[in-house]
Amino acid sequence: MAEPGPGLPAGVRFAEPDDLPDVLRMIRALADYEREPDAVETTVEDLRRWVFGADPVASVLVAEDGAAVVGMALWFRTYSTWTGVPGIHLEDLYVDPSARGTGLGRALLAALARIAADRGYRRVEWAVLDWNTPSIEFYEALGAEPMREWSTYRLSGRALAELAETDVVQRQ
Repeated sequence: MAEPGPGLPAGVRFAEPDDLPDVLRMIRALADYEREPDAVETTVEDLRRWVFGADPVASVLVAEDGAAVVGMALWFRTYSTWTGVPGIHLEDLYVDPSARGTGLGRALLAALARIAADRGYRRVEWAVLDWNTPSIEFYEALGAEPMREWSTYRLSGRALAELAETDVVQRQ
């Protein structure tokens, strides 16, 4: 097992470029679990660009069982205008089925909490599918609370392209 990063729980460290094939494998496994097996378009090259490139926008923690990478948390920084302080958005959390129940999922979330606390951030947030009862129970056992009054919206595909082409301001 690799040495943890500074202040990180045992078995958890920041990803390195050589970990990206495992990260992509877990992204695909998560998509399969979430019933969207054909939704993953990203590649190792995409991950390399956006995690380790000149303009990184995301970070990845990995969890190891021995020498094998068996879990990951892919996240990025957010900003709250209400608190005036950054936070963390957890995009993907995944632990291989063979390593579930070993504490690595909790360790990955604890690592994110430590990063947030160490940096003075006030939040770690994420989304979970309504039907994903095992994950919901896991998160709530950690003290996480659902944001029931909020709905997530997404603008993508044709609607995104059409809005991007809009250059007319309507005035009354």
